[in-house]
Amino acid sequence: MDYYNKVIESVKVRFLRGNNYRIEKPVTVTDYHEKENTLILLHQGNLKYGENLEVLNEGEVLFIPGGQETQLTLGGSGKTQQLKMEKFRDVKKKHLQSMSFFDIRNTEDDCISMMSFESKVFDVVNFFNSLSIPPFIIRFNDRIGTIIEDLMKEQEQGGVGKERSLSSQTEVLVIEILRHILKNQLFVEELSTNSTYFKDPRLIDLFNFIKTNLGGDLSNKVLAQVANVSEDYVGQYFKMLTGINPQDYIEYQRMEAAVDLLRTTKKSIRDIGKEVGYKDTAYFCRRFKMMYGVPAGKMRRRDSLINV
Repeated sequence: MDYYNKVIESVKVRFLRGNNYRIEKPVTVTDYHEKENTLILLHQGNLKYGENLEVLNEGEVLFIPGGQETQLTLGGSGKTQQLKMEKFRDVKKKHLQSMSFFDIRNTEDDCISMMSFESKVFDVVNFFNSLSIPPFIIRFNDRIGTIIEDLMKEQEQGGVGKERSLSSQTEVLVIEILRHILKNQLFVEELSTNSTYFKDPRLIDLFNFIKTNLGGDLSNKVLAQVANVSEDYVGQYFKMLTGINPQDYIEYQRMEAAVDLLRTTKKSIRDIGKEVGYKDTAYFCRRFKMMYGVPAGKMRRRDSLINV
């Protein structure tokens, strides 16, 4: 159990978007897939997925991990129009009509709620995607369905603390999904064999060291000492387990920290650059603009206008 607690503590979760749809015209998407993790809650009507056309019952949830592909039939009880995902994106509005969550209980039409979320280990590894878990139905779990409904309500109402509420509820949702997987002994082999980045304490030591030393020396020579591997091997070791070079990961973390400081402090751009590890302010500004598409100062002004 400690192992899975470590998993949860390491996964950063972010709510991306949620929509409620009335199924206007039944459709079968032969290769449905999304970059992000997707949950589909069926309120009313028909929904099938996979080569075996497995049926989702009303009130149940289909989980499609990011990057996974499946056949998906929305609405209809007979033959439906078949489309590839690329074409479906172009004509989506012909098949799915956006609706208010609060109108779902007052309609007899086929309708669903769809939400997407991000789950990354130490901001780098897409958790569910890395496990190679196929799409699956979450049955007999009213808790997960209720959380999705609460997220849909929160997003639509937009009250005080909306973003904080969406974030915290999405974290609970991911915990409940993992609990459901463990309770029902789903994908045990995938969980045990594919989570290599949790099994090596040296990698976790590296993540923690980078996080707490963004302003210091994070060269491969230093990282090699932290992980107790050779300097020539540390880059290969890091990429083998995470899929990204250590210096690319470090730059991403430094820039994210810079964005946070721009948004929450009045420190000068020069001081912020130094605080996140850039001695050369001009170089820091060039890299920042290259990564985010806007100068650091402009991002600060833009965020100030948003927060007024």
